[in-house]
Amino acid sequence: MIDFTNLPIKNKTYTGANGSKICVVYNGEQYMLKFPAPPSRNKQMSYSNGCVSEYIGCHVFESVGIPVQETLLGTYRKNGKEKIVVACKDFTSPGIVLQDFASLKNTIIDSEHNGYGTELSDIICAIEEQTAVNPYALNEWFWNIFIVDALIGNWDRHNGNWGFLYNTETDKMEIAPIFDCGSCLFPQADDTVMRGCLENQAERDLRIFQIPLSGIKIDGKKINYHDFIFSISNDNCNKALKRIYPRIDIVRINEIIDNTPFITELQKEFYKTMLWERKEKILKTSYEKLCKTE
Repeated sequence: MIDFTNLPIKNKTYTGANGSKICVVYNGEQYMLKFPAPPSRNKQMSYSNGCVSEYIGCHVFESVGIPVQETLLGTYRKNGKEKIVVACKDFTSPGIVLQDFASLKNTIIDSEHNGYGTELSDIICAIEEQTAVNPYALNEWFWNIFIVDALIGNWDRHNGNWGFLYNTETDKMEIAPIFDCGSCLFPQADDTVMRGCLENQAERDLRIFQIPLSGIKIDGKKINYHDFIFSISNDNCNKALKRIYPRIDIVRINEIIDNTPFITELQKEFYKTMLWERKEKILKTSYEKLCKTE
């Protein structure tokens, strides 16, 4: 158990929503310490489970071989109250700065929407037209993220929470590790919701086939993960499914959850059940359908 309370605090600041953030030094290295945000929908909860979602989501990405930020769960005490927080290792350094995809998208002067617009066709156009990194590699990266986000149920992957590391001395950019997974795995599900899902197949199916939706849009509507992937109509998505699905090791994922500190047995059962069913009903069925057509 890690107590982050009395660690040195740096003046570095971080953008983004979903809770307060400070920069601390742990074991000689900088970490962004993220605090749980008040829930926007489930008012019965004091704080969301976003820190736990961040930790597990990042470790799922790591389990399939995708570079991701290092995350640690711990506690932080202030004014007599103790909260579960997640520490995200800062992968920037002097001369190496993080630039989001939205900033890169803004360099495409003929784009119909601004950098934060998440229309799929506009994102793909920006990926293909930009010259900062290899367009082929960036396209693969985008779709790999999409498939894993479908598995973990990430409803908030937008152009501001994935991107690049820019070297200010060499003017070179490389794709940054995955970060910001706090909106996956139903962070506003309390014990009542979790228990209801485990006891009722219809409640689980709702959270597999209907919600959460992707943050990416087609014709202004958020993509339904199941419907889009199962349609096998997008060749790049199909290729990513073939790359990622065979790497998903549910035993390893269950071990990640079992070894996650602070969470209850109910939470563990809920996370393992939902990840198993999303894998089976979204990715496995789509993968098998795709294999049959080839």
